[in-house]
Amino acid sequence: MKKRLIATSLLSIGAIALIASCKSIPRGAKPVNNFDPKRYLGNWYEIARLDFKYEKNLNNTMAHYSLKDNGDIKVLNSGYNYKKQEWTSSIGNAKFRGDQSEAALKVSFFGPFYSGYNVIALDDQYQYALVAGKNTDYLWILSREKRIPDAVKQQYLKIASDIGYNTADLVWVEHNMDNPTANWK
Repeated sequence: MKKRLIATSLLSIGAIALIASCKSIPRGAKPVNNFDPKRYLGNWYEIARLDFKYEKNLNNTMAHYSLKDNGDIKVLNSGYNYKKQEWTSSIGNAKFRGDQSEAALKVSFFGPFYSGYNVIALDDQYQYALVAGKNTDYLWILSREKRIPDAVKQQYLKIASDIGYNTADLVWVEHNMDNPTANWK
């Protein structure tokens, strides 16, 4: 009986951990509604990010989104590693977690492993975006241009801070070189 109780407890803890690891958006964050995926396609410059191992030491970072035949979105992320002095890129796949009119996606660069990609703020012209990952360890400010107006920057920093992001930890990306993937289709 004691072994069964221990096994049941371990299975319950494992199930709770699995459910928690599948979380796709930080508490308090809401994906944009009335989202038009076709307007979101194209090039986005990374203005700021919370740094993590796959973007460590990168500047001149950008993403290019294109529609695949099956409705998924092809993602090309690229940037210049200023320590290794070389351009790097990776190709991923993004899928909507539900209806395409809600900017709640999951993205993978590593086979079957997906993580949350949530557009939580977006201007009407689709020029500036605030993107939340699966938790408050992942955040990006994106722009169609290499710079972002201060008013938009301050608005996005407030939104992120209100959700619980530590915006003081943001890495502000330099764009001082032409990215060779900028004209990629």
